[in-house]
Amino acid sequence: MSGETGEPAASSSGTEPDGTARERRPDHRRPYLMLPPPVRAAAAWSVAGILLITVASLVVFALVELRAATVPVILALLGTSLLYPAMPWMVRRGVGRGLAAGLTCALLVAAVGGVIALLVNSLVHSAPQIAEALPQAGDRLANWLGPFGEKIRHALDNAKGETSSLVSALTNGVLSGLGLATRIATGGVLALALVFFFLRDGHRTPDAVRSYLPARTAETVVACAERAFEAMAGFMRGTTLIALIDAFFITIGLLLLDVPGAPGLGALVFMGAYIPFVGAFLSGTVAVLVALAEGGLGTALWALGVVLAVQMIEGNVLQPLIQSRTVELHPATIMVAVVAGSGIAGILGALLAVPVCAAGLGVVSVLRGEIGRSRRGGRRGATAGRAPGQEQEPVQE
Repeated sequence: MSGETGEPAASSSGTEPDGTARERRPDHRRPYLMLPPPVRAAAAWSVAGILLITVASLVVFALVELRAATVPVILALLGTSLLYPAMPWMVRRGVGRGLAAGLTCALLVAAVGGVIALLVNSLVHSAPQIAEALPQAGDRLANWLGPFGEKIRHALDNAKGETSSLVSALTNGVLSGLGLATRIATGGVLALALVFFFLRDGHRTPDAVRSYLPARTAETVVACAERAFEAMAGFMRGTTLIALIDAFFITIGLLLLDVPGAPGLGALVFMGAYIPFVGAFLSGTVAVLVALAEGGLGTALWALGVVLAVQMIEGNVLQPLIQSRTVELHPATIMVAVVAGSGIAGILGALLAVPVCAAGLGVVSVLRGEIGRSRRGGRRGATAGRAPGQEQEPVQE
């Protein structure tokens, strides 16, 4: 059919009236379509990556700036994930949720207080021995290493001077130390109170989320929260069990070797186990140096053998057996998380980095599953709209 100008109308099938293919002209209203598809895909992923990094940086900045509130919340979540299995056990035996939460918090306070008291008591009683042992160990190492040892001895002499200055500074900064202790105590009390409320009312969280959000969004949020909580719980339970085993056997070995402050060093090993790789290395190094100064090279080698044997059993037997049932993180991921956490918030950041990373990966796995199900549902819907045996007609532009 001809138009008003008398010229034949172009076919809508992408061909001219004479049957030749119509020449495609670039759409100047959307110039990005002129780029090849791989370039457009790379640009889209780059923009998405920049947005993700920006949002993550803002979240981390907000968490660091509000650490007086965020750190107790994270510590409370870790404590709750570790102790929550005790709640159903007590509730099934007729104990009220409030009383069960209170008893669980009392157990937490007793356990943490016991470890800290053991560490402080052992270090206080053996501090003079350890303080004398470490310089003696440094001198022995310097004598064995020859010319290179002179540099170590010079560094130790400088460290002694710096230590004296540090002691003087600490003596003059008692008020600031009291302020820090007050903040730590306040954060600890807040975390303990949050643990109580999380234990008592945590079972109501899914219903509360469903009451405020649309059904589909609420289910996704609940699934993400449950998966993150399971990941944190798995890390805390597995790490605590491994830390207990490490501390027990290393303490027994140090006691048999008559190393001073063995219980305190064992408590240090227990606390260091919550910082993967770094904590075990530092606590084991301190134990070996104390053994070197007090018992000589033979005792130090035996202590090193005990520490290495326990660490090898942990890395090759305990971690694959325990952590694979709870949460599985690649060692490279753990290293990056520890380094990033220590760079952001020091020792506390290194302590919290791995469980937070495990929770984040759990959320990502849930979201990936939701996206995959949505895509499969869309393909099934498109297939269901065609009759059996009918093929989809190609779309012509």
